[in-house]
Amino acid sequence: MDSTSHPDVSRRSILAAAAAGATAAVVKISGTDAQAQTANKTTYVLVHPAWHGGWCWKKVTPLLRARGHDVYTPTLTGLGERSHLAHPEIGLETHIQDVVNVLKYEDLGQAILVGHSSSGAVITGVADRVPEQLAHLVYLDAFVPADGQAMMDIIPPERRKGMEQRVQAEGKGWLLPSLAPAPWDQFLREAWRITDEADRGWMLARLTPTPFKVFKDPVRRSNPAAEKLPRTFIRCLHWPNPMFDRYADTARETTGWRYRELPTSHEPFVTHPQDLTKLLLEAAA
Repeated sequence: MDSTSHPDVSRRSILAAAAAGATAAVVKISGTDAQAQTANKTTYVLVHPAWHGGWCWKKVTPLLRARGHDVYTPTLTGLGERSHLAHPEIGLETHIQDVVNVLKYEDLGQAILVGHSSSGAVITGVADRVPEQLAHLVYLDAFVPADGQAMMDIIPPERRKGMEQRVQAEGKGWLLPSLAPAPWDQFLREAWRITDEADRGWMLARLTPTPFKVFKDPVRRSNPAAEKLPRTFIRCLHWPNPMFDRYADTARETTGWRYRELPTSHEPFVTHPQDLTKLLLEAAA
């Protein structure tokens, strides 16, 4: 008997063909979505500041990854989970090399490199070394040192003196214990406006002294290719800092820079991770 003459066989054939077509369509659509996501994938390298570690980006990292991006949060030598490696000779060059090695050994290219506060000096040095592996620099309320400048050259003299005294009195002559003489808990609450008790407890358990040489070493900016990289300066408006205000003014007026603002204090990755993530995503656009 011809299969076309039997209604049950004919019905099964039609249903099977329809199912096969639907499966093929789903595979095609899924493949298209996967290709689109891969095409739009960006690599972010987030560099923490003094006293912190890669841990400080914990709230931001899943938000970027949820959008399909790769995220690396290296901890600089002598800090965070690498604090056991701290010694007096750790300086800016050490921290620059930390990040350069992440880019090298992870085979990263076209990365968006983000530096917060003191790590503005780190990402400036990294860009000078390997501009071909970078797509954009983001200075998050950060130092933007000129060629030959150290952070101690930029910090006001009255603050420099206090920092040097604390290094001698509290840091064995080579460690800067914290940003200010006030206890960390008080400083987090009053200066950085970290009002959530759980957030403060999480940070207090992880903040560690920073090798002071990092602040004293000058950065080098001698690579013309690095100077051509697009840059963004993000100013955290609730953290009073005349130095950062000057950088913000420069970013507003200089070709090749974007300027953005956050209505936060100095630690938006803790207090306003979603708002910060939106601006980081914008850097990839």
